[in-house]
Amino acid sequence: MVQVYTGNGKGKTTAALGLALRAVGHGKRVFMLQFMKGSPDYGEVRAAPLLPGFTLVQSGLPTFVNKAAPSSEDLRLAAAGLARARQEIGNGGWDMVILDEINVAVDYGLLRVDDVIDLIAARPPGMELVLTGRYAPERIVARADLVTEVRLVKHPYYRGVGAREGIEY
Repeated sequence: MVQVYTGNGKGKTTAALGLALRAVGHGKRVFMLQFMKGSPDYGEVRAAPLLPGFTLVQSGLPTFVNKAAPSSEDLRLAAAGLARARQEIGNGGWDMVILDEINVAVDYGLLRVDDVIDLIAARPPGMELVLTGRYAPERIVARADLVTEVRLVKHPYYRGVGAREGIEY
């Protein structure tokens, strides 16, 4: 199936990682590609080598993307991530493919929604495809089998609490 985790609340990537952990626990092979993320400090980047059957690749800079003016490197890395996603989905060797923050990459103009629709269409039978990130385009939502919208109710960030190691990253 195709799953989408979107919305303005915290927990979309975390939900996808929970799916990955559950799948690996059942002997399945999981590939996760993170768009717009390039920091080695994320807990999941550090944990990935410890989980047999789980591969995580980042395709972004360790800094935030300027939505109004993405850099040429932001665009290049997004294109490289898309090419890698096509390759991994096309090879059919994974039970689950997670494309983390792909919805945001579309919203920021780093990727075209048509290219994401093509990835969904290329998914081989039996492969679970998980797309995360705020601003999921309606065309992607329409093609998904499961859509969860994570809604922000309250977050310590708005009280001045920064991202905490092992919790937010």
